[in-house]
Amino acid sequence: MARELSPAAVSPPRAAPVRGGGRVAAGDARPPRPRGRRARGWLYVLPALAVYLGFAIWPALNTLRLSLLTWDGILPPTWAGFSNYIKIFRDSALYEAIPHSLALIVFFSVVPIGVGLLMTALLMGKVRRGMTFFRIIFFLPQVLPLVAVGITWRWLYGESGVVNQFLDLVGLGSITRAWLGDYDLALIALGLIGTWVMSGLCMMLFLAGAQKIDPSLYEAARLDGAGALRQFRHVTVPGVRREITVAGVITTIAALASFDLVFVTTNGGPAGQTNVPGLLVYRLAFNEGDIGGASALAVVLTVIVVAVVSAVRYFTRDDQS
Repeated sequence: MARELSPAAVSPPRAAPVRGGGRVAAGDARPPRPRGRRARGWLYVLPALAVYLGFAIWPALNTLRLSLLTWDGILPPTWAGFSNYIKIFRDSALYEAIPHSLALIVFFSVVPIGVGLLMTALLMGKVRRGMTFFRIIFFLPQVLPLVAVGITWRWLYGESGVVNQFLDLVGLGSITRAWLGDYDLALIALGLIGTWVMSGLCMMLFLAGAQKIDPSLYEAARLDGAGALRQFRHVTVPGVRREITVAGVITTIAALASFDLVFVTTNGGPAGQTNVPGLLVYRLAFNEGDIGGASALAVVLTVIVVAVVSAVRYFTRDDQS
């Protein structure tokens, strides 16, 4: 005969009391998280946070403070209020430099993204010997110092440089010129340097994104009769939308905040045709000794960069995310 069970043997486990008046089932009871664990987590974060505050946040706040002062970098500063901003917005040089930066976005961002997508379409799924070496060479301009890049391209664009020598070789010697000194073509020549620098970065981002696309999507597209072009348009491009957004943000910032490449190649010439806001900030601070005006222009440039980057992120956003 089966042993009779007592009511206590079949009753569910009683809930254990917890702090605050609630009760937790005995099977779900977890040991309380030690408070020291959160403190140790902050200890890991504090070094990076200190560096970020010291080298990013504090300089930005200090620049905002200096923009409200009149200071030549030597004598004691005096309060100026918003007079530096008024002077900046009344200066026609700013309104000439901003369109140049916006034009550079085409060469630093739009064209490299197009070139990166094209290279991704050509390289994706093509396993060939030496492909890794090709990718390294294509990405190499991104890791080179822009000062070295500018000096090299200034020599290539010179009157006796490689560009003009090549044009002479193919019978186009009539159009040779000092490209960076040409009034109408200097900005385009400068922008093409940015295209050369940024295309490799875009290609690597897009290749990394394309490798995450489910191969079954391409198989389904092929079964539906889609060719290579339609597969790229309807499968690859939507699959790398987030990488396109990242590339657009990075390259747009590079175009709007460009300084070193412009300074080394043209220094804003000829006749101000390649002036950019970053170069104007440098001249105000170090040539004219107007630290307050330079700081005000830097703040204005930051606002422009944030506004344009926000627009780029809005128009390239992923509606499904």
